[in-house]
Amino acid sequence: MPILPLTSPSYPNHNLSGTPMSVSNRVPLMFRRLHRFQQMDFELAFWQLSYLCLAPKRVYRNVYYHKQTKNTWARDDPAILILLFASLFVAAVAWSIVYSYSPLQAVRLAFVMILRDYLLVGVLSATFLWFFSNRVLVSPSSHSSPTDSSVEWAYAFDVHTNAFFPLYLTLYLAQLFLLPVVLKDNWVCLLIGNTLYLAGQVLEFAQYIYGVYLGLSALPFLIRSEILLAPLLPLFASYVVSLLGFHVAKHVLSVYFGL
Repeated sequence: MPILPLTSPSYPNHNLSGTPMSVSNRVPLMFRRLHRFQQMDFELAFWQLSYLCLAPKRVYRNVYYHKQTKNTWARDDPAILILLFASLFVAAVAWSIVYSYSPLQAVRLAFVMILRDYLLVGVLSATFLWFFSNRVLVSPSSHSSPTDSSVEWAYAFDVHTNAFFPLYLTLYLAQLFLLPVVLKDNWVCLLIGNTLYLAGQVLEFAQYIYGVYLGLSALPFLIRSEILLAPLLPLFASYVVSLLGFHVAKHVLSVYFGL
């Protein structure tokens, strides 16, 4: 199975016309257009990022219009990627100032946040969602064509991107401003720190899971998408258990920044 799967799992090596697909065609269109800054719609990308926090369902409502006009569920404009890269770079600089990193260390941290936290995790998450959705969630009674009844890998990556931004706001920005409180050694600060991770690793990861659920449930040919909400219960249970004395924020930061 290639790292970037084809649009339809029913045709692993060919497109619908029966001709072999080139390596470049296996890469989602959004990534192939990363160098075309003049064609990017940053205004729309800003609008999408704003509504992903305020009203995420409104963003996914536009998926239907995109499918009707461009015959694909996935976005083809990489402007939102550029904005996320820039946001992560700003976060890396801010965290580097807090921990007195050198400029070289700051650049390294930016690459870690962009390449590992967002892209690598995104590739793994999208591949899992693509495989799981097409194997488990596709309606067996669907009579549409293969391209209209299977989840595109690029769309699964879109779902990850949309779910990642609220996570970024909490773990990369809000946690930074609350750092003096989060790292103190008392139960109240432990409550605040662990609650931030409920809003971050649990509630915000819960929001990530909910965002994934919204993204996939927006596709009309998927059923039982509520299965994607199953990890919420163990996440919330882990938060309750952590209040017994395990300081989540302090341990995560010590591992992340090597303290």
